[in-house]
Amino acid sequence: MTELLPLNPTNADPNNGQPILHTPGFVDAHIHPDKTSWGTPWLSRQTAHSLGDFIVNDLRTQLAFQTTVEERALALMKQAVMNGTMAMRAHVDIAPQIGLRNVHGVRAAAEQLAAYLDVQIVAFPQFGLLSNPGTLELMEASLAEGADLVGGIDPLSLDGNLAGHLDAVFGLAGKYGRDLDIHLHDGGQGGLSQIRTIAERTVAEGMQGRVTIGHGFALCEGSQAELGATLDAMATAGMWMATCALGADPVPALDLLEKHGVRVALGSDGVRDAWSPFGSGSMMDRAHLLGYRTGAMTDTELERCFRIATAAGAELVGSAAVAGYSGPGCADRLEFAAHSIPQLVVDRPSPLKVVRAGQAVAL
Repeated sequence: MTELLPLNPTNADPNNGQPILHTPGFVDAHIHPDKTSWGTPWLSRQTAHSLGDFIVNDLRTQLAFQTTVEERALALMKQAVMNGTMAMRAHVDIAPQIGLRNVHGVRAAAEQLAAYLDVQIVAFPQFGLLSNPGTLELMEASLAEGADLVGGIDPLSLDGNLAGHLDAVFGLAGKYGRDLDIHLHDGGQGGLSQIRTIAERTVAEGMQGRVTIGHGFALCEGSQAELGATLDAMATAGMWMATCALGADPVPALDLLEKHGVRVALGSDGVRDAWSPFGSGSMMDRAHLLGYRTGAMTDTELERCFRIATAAGAELVGSAAVAGYSGPGCADRLEFAAHSIPQLVVDRPSPLKVVRAGQAVAL
């Protein structure tokens, strides 16, 4: 994993003598750019009391946008690039209600920024996989039309069929040689049981290291009796957890996950969409929130939050630009006016400069 390099005291801006800290770029390991309202007039949200309410609001909002998926996704992606994101894993909705337009739109936006941003697209059945007839067929079609990974969502609480859901997503992943990333919001023993089943299936299918659990709220409940056994099963399967440090949503105990050998990446989730008015497109902000939500205090704890937002994410998505960071002068780097990584995480400044392939980025 990429080592975070300390500030070289001799590396100063010749214009004003400020210390310049060089770092690797960020990786947004869980984001939904197809849903964003970025670059459009203010979007007023509807109250939601359940996952079902959010999904209804989400579909209604998407169908009402006057701008295209490509336009909105591109606006958000540019914002992310200028704030230092060099790679992202984009979860993109697939459903009969919208067809494959979201995949096409996000892929088109990604192609415009290919020199600056590496984008993985996850085919994501937001409105249900088996419970929304026609989605599974579109999921398969999307893998030939711009999607890179197979996604899943709450096999029990949304689809009501754990075995069937896993048969479907692991079947697609195996048939097309794709990795798998499953949203799992379910908490408690039910959520942990599903994760252990997914871990067992991961090993059985020979997909160790290629399956991610997004959100994984059950993994954030330290009092659950089966938590340790579940984390051990994930570690055996090489499974990742992607967390987003959102609002009132639970966050993982990072020490505990490290102890059990479960790797963690960080993402923005939804940015200014029907699910939330919040989000800035900045992974610096997100690293700050992870530190704040997990009670980071020491330099080591703050540096870990930064590492999760950079090197860990690069390992998950396979970003050579971020993983290959080698210090000041590296062709792919960020430059900040700061003395240290802990200061960055607390102060959350925008980068002075984003450099890709040796050239400063200007969009």
